[in-house]
Amino acid sequence: MNSANNIFDSLDAIASHLREQLEQKKYVLLFAFNGTGKTRLSMAFKDLGKQGEGEEEARDTLYFNAFTEDLFYWDNDLEHDAKRVLRLNRDSHFFDGLQELEMENRIGPLLARYTDFDFLIDYETWEITFFRQQDDEGAPIPIKVSRGEENIFVWCFFLAVAQLAVDQEEGSPYAWVKYLYIDDPISSLDDNNAIAVASHLAQLLKNANGQIKTVISTHHHLFFNVMCNELGNAVKAFLSKEADHFRLADTGETPRYHHVALLKQLHEVVESGEIYTYHFNILRNILEKTATFHGFRNFSACIKQDSDDPEGILHARLVNVLSHGNYSLYEPREMLPENKEYFRKILRDFMNNYRFNPELFPVMEEMQS
Repeated sequence: MNSANNIFDSLDAIASHLREQLEQKKYVLLFAFNGTGKTRLSMAFKDLGKQGEGEEEARDTLYFNAFTEDLFYWDNDLEHDAKRVLRLNRDSHFFDGLQELEMENRIGPLLARYTDFDFLIDYETWEITFFRQQDDEGAPIPIKVSRGEENIFVWCFFLAVAQLAVDQEEGSPYAWVKYLYIDDPISSLDDNNAIAVASHLAQLLKNANGQIKTVISTHHHLFFNVMCNELGNAVKAFLSKEADHFRLADTGETPRYHHVALLKQLHEVVESGEIYTYHFNILRNILEKTATFHGFRNFSACIKQDSDDPEGILHARLVNVLSHGNYSLYEPREMLPENKEYFRKILRDFMNNYRFNPELFPVMEEMQS
């Protein structure tokens, strides 16, 4: 790790760094795009807290990520096509003390904030039945909820467990929890639910009685912004993957609108000359959001077109091609010199055409020349 520039050579090193920060702070908020390694980072953080094996194993992190969601899986009753249930992986410690804790009563009020369906947990078969209606005998009529509704249910299940952990009640099966690590809890939610989930989570954390520390990572800019506002004293950082290392940039002095923060990043790589193919992905993302904001149908409308037009077409095609296929952010490679020049011109013309605060880009005049 290079402490001056927050450069790390591995996710394990970042996980150790986060634990060090949590010795002084209660919350860490991370923004990172998909493919950066957020889920792997959450597992590296969790693994650092494990000691021993088997029955003697000790752990300290309750986490929510893609692996948590995989603890719930559908049985669609392919033979009879009638009773569709969501099954639980009974081998996971996540479900410790499930029946004794009367989880229906804990999950139900949380779920009611977001949905209109009900559920029953069968503790003998480890399956969950969802329903909206009952038959003439009062038995639930099973339904399969949508993927978004399923994600909401799993999230509310986790919240109920997290509440038990933060309450730190004597005899709780979650008394071992010292850290919560939450990665992208709202990947399938619309903006309204994203705000609601962020606000609710923030209130749970701020009202915690114990000394539990929390890391939250997300690629959802609105969720990140709400969490930043709610947890004002948190460590806030932007995680990015570069050629052979990871960068963790403090966003304390960086605009919270992530497209401006990304523009600063692109501006800096242009100045340094270290321009990689995945930077075209970032540039395209900014162009698309700008086009949508201004009501254009295509991001190409935000690319400067000269009087004879062909250059505008060329640049649009370059952005389109170099942000897809073999030039993905999963295979970062340095651009060819010719493509670097194209990149510089597209970015320079965009920033000249769409005015940004020059104080954020201290050498912008050189870039314009």
